[in-house]
Amino acid sequence: MRVPILTYHAVNISGNDYASNDHVALAQDLRLLTRLGKRIVPLDWVIDTWNGTAVRDLEDCVVLTCDDGSDLDYFDLDFPNHGIQRSFYNVLVDFHAEYGRAAQPNLHLTCFVIADRSSRQDIDQGCLFSKDWMRDIWWHSAIRSGLIGIENHSFDHNHAAVKQPGLAGMARGDFFAVDNFERAEAQIANARVLIDQEIAPAKTRVFAYPFGHIPPYLINDYLPNHGERLGLAIAVGDGAQPVTMDSPRWNWPRYICGWHWKNPDALAQILAQAG
Repeated sequence: MRVPILTYHAVNISGNDYASNDHVALAQDLRLLTRLGKRIVPLDWVIDTWNGTAVRDLEDCVVLTCDDGSDLDYFDLDFPNHGIQRSFYNVLVDFHAEYGRAAQPNLHLTCFVIADRSSRQDIDQGCLFSKDWMRDIWWHSAIRSGLIGIENHSFDHNHAAVKQPGLAGMARGDFFAVDNFERAEAQIANARVLIDQEIAPAKTRVFAYPFGHIPPYLINDYLPNHGERLGLAIAVGDGAQPVTMDSPRWNWPRYICGWHWKNPDALAQILAQAG
């Protein structure tokens, strides 16, 4: 098993071409993956194969994820200076409309969302033009579509835009600061409760580290000792490697659009190297 996990950010919009817009990149990448004979499958398929609860053929498979959970994941929105952006969800719908479901019958995108509404509003005000674009009203519809799953991206991302002081003096803007049990419970366990309440009867089973920061305390202590209590199967970071049977449970690697690749040729090279 060698499965690349590709990650996008819907708020990464500084233009309307591949290099400056993750919506454009995702749309082109769906076509590239199909031309290369890659099969897009849900993250759950890889998890269940890795932990032995299912047997699936994952040869030439790829997983799609996105982080932060803005409304741009699901709704087409008029982004200042760059016009109407086709949402990630509608990019998937457009692909099926153009190519037919048989081209990618298991097409799926896992969205990692921030749990706390107040913190999402602060991030919206600080980073998204105060447009109220960090809502949870679309989470149920996304899950029902069969094209999108919702997972845990922490309580408040420990984002610098969050106005509430960090727990017990925790500095904002750095997830490495989550370095003890109290902070971990606040960021991961509390997030799980809030998100699961919103998406019930669905439940989260994956955690994605904000900023790609992998705190030693989380990976070496908290998640090995408490992850199963929280219903977590795995956690994902970045790492720029395909997932294999030897991937560490609490730090599955991912490739980040705009960071690990910035054009289709670079993505094709990643996929060729992944095998």
